[in-house]
Amino acid sequence: MTPQELWVPGAAGPLDQFIDKLHRRIEDYGRRKGLDEVSVEVELVDGAVYGVRAISHDPGFGFVTICPHPEVEGEDEDVIVPIGSIRRITLGRPEPARARFGFSVPS
Repeated sequence: MTPQELWVPGAAGPLDQFIDKLHRRIEDYGRRKGLDEVSVEVELVDGAVYGVRAISHDPGFGFVTICPHPEVEGEDEDVIVPIGSIRRITLGRPEPARARFGFSVPS
């Protein structure tokens, strides 16, 4: 199989729909667990893991913007990555020491 034939899950399709569904999933998780905020971690295929405060479908064209918590990650930078580079998105209960660093879904 050549790189041009490689199928990457989630690489096709409208990114805004993917992000909207992800936001709904985060809201649903928080509602089921009785949480005001949900801890969201994004792991990339290179092994980098980000605790994120927001995810956006911009700039599009196969790329999304991950907004890490600056208090946790140490820098206030947005990270733009190809959607195919996301290995896993983990939803969970914020750790007590990091409870103020949850993900808030846009209204």
